[in-house]
Amino acid sequence: MDNIKIAAVASNSEVAQAALAELTGRYATVAPEDADTIIALGGDGFMLETQHRFMGLSKPIYGMNRGTVGFLMNEFDLEDLPGRISDAESADLRPLRMRTETVYGVSQDALAINEVSVLRQTRQAAKIEIHVDGVIRVPELICDGALVATPSGSTAYNLSAHGPIIPLGGNVLALTPISAFRPRRWRGALLPSGARVVFRVLEGQKRPVSAVADYTEVRDVALVEIQEDPDMTIQLLFDAEHNLEERILNEQFTP
Repeated sequence: MDNIKIAAVASNSEVAQAALAELTGRYATVAPEDADTIIALGGDGFMLETQHRFMGLSKPIYGMNRGTVGFLMNEFDLEDLPGRISDAESADLRPLRMRTETVYGVSQDALAINEVSVLRQTRQAAKIEIHVDGVIRVPELICDGALVATPSGSTAYNLSAHGPIIPLGGNVLALTPISAFRPRRWRGALLPSGARVVFRVLEGQKRPVSAVADYTEVRDVALVEIQEDPDMTIQLLFDAEHNLEERILNEQFTP
């Protein structure tokens, strides 16, 4: 499939910009809206940015690592790039939709591909009441915060907070506390992918809390509702020998 139409975007790093120049010197590129596939050159942070930027186009994204970790990226190699894209395996991701209401009554929505987190804003611990599908599951969580992570985001902040790694096809979400003080032994839960999670902030004026959907932050929240968006799908492409499902599985055996 040598006639595949590709668009290329890159992070601002020197390495990524050099890769972009090399790629456009070897292959013809088009605008993202006219492409069959968008190529992202950078690290995982830039991949997340690219997914958000082009979410409305419904175009598959093929990343090549010109960053640091590159968990969501393929190896950088420009040899037979159209062939690699044609042979790549697809992974479909569903983002989370965050709906917030502040203590001042202001509402805001945002989408998260990795996770939605609520975090204390001051020195005082947050107090959060957690509802799952309309049932109060945790009446009072005293903590630095809590998060809901997607399978693709389970190896990011969720893993740092000692949450579980979720296989991509697991159809579950991770609900993970962040530095929980009470209940001290609660480690979180795995929820069906369609679950509706609500964080209700207790004593929000005294113990202010912010909500973050990937990199969209809303401060002084009183209520945060989180649910998978059934109408939004993001398609990532991976080389068959190192696909995303394998990466997530392998991460569970990495010291």
